[in-house]
Amino acid sequence: MMPFAMQSPEAAAVPPAVETTRWVAAGSLLGLIAIGLAWELWLAPLRPGGSLWALKVLPLAFAVPGVLRRRMYTYRWTSLLVWLYFTEGVVRATGRGVGDSLPLALLEIVLSVVLFIACALHVRLRLRNAKP
Repeated sequence: MMPFAMQSPEAAAVPPAVETTRWVAAGSLLGLIAIGLAWELWLAPLRPGGSLWALKVLPLAFAVPGVLRRRMYTYRWTSLLVWLYFTEGVVRATGRGVGDSLPLALLEIVLSVVLFIACALHVRLRLRNAKP
């Protein structure tokens, strides 16, 4: 019993598995945003000097506050949205002139799958632990 470690009742009632899925989802979401920006602005942009394709991460940025605040609705729509980024990764990994983009595309695929699994598990665990 630590008197200085005050937690809200809501935070204390969250099972560790649910909290783990939350942080895995947040990490992979931020990773997708970072890789998307870096890819289109510096690492392997479609046009030299960067391109407006960096705006593709904007929908992911809208999901960050909801994921961090444990909004069930955000986890649900993010688990659907992430398949667009998965598809982009697959197309760019198997398309013509892959070159420098292959490692970035593979990383995007992995982060997308991890984000989907984390969101799906988060929703499933929260529904299982919900009070009737």
